Amino acid sequence: MAGRKETPRQKMIGMMYLVLTAMLALNVSSAVLDKFTIFNSTLESLAKESASANNQLVANIQATVTEKGNRAADIKALKKAQEVRTMTADLIKEMEGLKEQIVSETGGLDENGNFKAASDVEKVASMMLAPDKGKGKQFEADLDNFVKKLQELTGKEFPTLTPDAKDMDMFKNNPDQKNKDFLTLTFADAPMVAGMATISQLETQVLEYEADALGLIAEEVGAKDVEFTTIVPLIRPNSNVVASGAKFEAELFITAAASGANPVFKYNGKQVEKGVTEGGIEFGKIEFTASANNYDPKTLLSEQSITASIELNDTTYNMVHKYFVAKPVVQVKSAALQALYQNCGNELDIQVPALGTSYNPSFSSNDADVRKGNRTGLVTVIPKGRSKVKLNVSNNGSLLSTESFDVKKVPPPNIVITSRGKPVTGDGATAAAISTLTVSAEADENFKREVPKDARYRVNKVTVKLARSGRAVRTEDFTTENIDLRQWRSQLRPGDAIIINVERVTRRTFTGENERARPLTEIYTIPIN
Repeated sequence: MAGRKETPRQKMIGMMYLVLTAMLALNVSSAVLDKFTIFNSTLESLAKESASANNQLVANIQATVTEKGNRAADIKALKKAQEVRTMTADLIKEMEGLKEQIVSETGGLDENGNFKAASDVEKVASMMLAPDKGKGKQFEADLDNFVKKLQELTGKEFPTLTPDAKDMDMFKNNPDQKNKDFLTLTFADAPMVAGMATISQLETQVLEYEADALGLIAEEVGAKDVEFTTIVPLIRPNSNVVASGAKFEAELFITAAASGANPVFKYNGKQVEKGVTEGGIEFGKIEFTASANNYDPKTLLSEQSITASIELNDTTYNMVHKYFVAKPVVQVKSAALQALYQNCGNELDIQVPALGTSYNPSFSSNDADVRKGNRTGLVTVIPKGRSKVKLNVSNNGSLLSTESFDVKKVPPPNIVITSRGKPVTGDGATAAAISTLTVSAEADENFKREVPKDARYRVNKVTVKLARSGRAVRTEDFTTENIDLRQWRSQLRPGDAIIINVERVTRRTFTGENERARPLTEIYTIPIN
């Protein structure tokens, strides 16, 4: 209960409750009903003692409040204690009334003061469980409301007083009991004297809960008095990084704490997590991502401030702390330098050395598709058009910089025509050497070096003509880079020319798409020697 250690008396009451509940569930014979009578008598005696002790607790709280001068916070605690005592007394009165009604409806007491119908199992069940006139539902609701109100007044969680069988270890796996709710488990088929003992047991639990609650409220009285129990020296340096030859400057403080204090630490109005020093002093952990947008152009620093506060008892201690945010230097490494190729995967390596291990970048742009790489700072930028690309560099959601890049067109590929691995344009070739040709497209050297994954070309269509004296003797289309002209050899004469028209070239892009490319020169002539 509320984290308190159970006393021997509480353990004894708990054990009696377990025995009582088990006997009820097992529907024992009348031979043991006398034991219920003993239980009931013992529990009623314990309840009276507990009620008296709780009254004394409230009286002690009131005396302490008066002694400390009736301060507002202490009076508030006293009122809570009085409210707990009042609602407990009301609930105990209700439970005593239920027991009196049980005795009355079962014939009362005999001349020796014993219950006349101790074994009666009808009257208690009818009284508590009858759908129309049963008092059980209201009784269960009052117990639940009592626990709820205690939790509201103390801020601590109390176990329910009305557990169902499935919530109790001794019954949750018992097929005959596990489906019973609190009222059925407690009062169905219960002998009259067992019903009496059950309600008496609940009285003791209610009073134990009250004692726990009053104990917690009593701790609030005088909690506003700060008596330092721990004193620790503290050094606050101007900087923990000092260059050789420079002065180390620091301020030396005495830091103190009180064991009964429960300070609340905040910055900018938000409560922060607590930490504890080696000396046992509590402190507030302030941690946030620094950001700024008004840097001094000369120093590249921006002055910022936070408001910190410590709430201790009825007093709030405020302070404003100024600090400086240094503009981060964003380093961009790229083979393409400050110009990106249109519709190509331009790989950039963007680093901010000042952030060290806290560098966790994200990138975005309205002018390009952006793909994060497989290591920190690596990003691939694919410009959508010919306009400039503005790339936003952020760290943990805070914008660090917007980098601007020009966009340039992809350079046209060069066409290379070879026969048996040797170039055949220019000086020409003999008919025997020109039986097979290879027409390929090669990327510009700078383009290939800067974006190698985009520098992949293929010739898709070539038209070949045999020209003699200014007219076409033969024409044929080829859809492959390897051209077989062996059937042309019989027609070739010195002075003729093979004219090659490269009609279609495609580039395989970084994204895996094929893009039409126009070569630097489309028509090539091979003289026949």
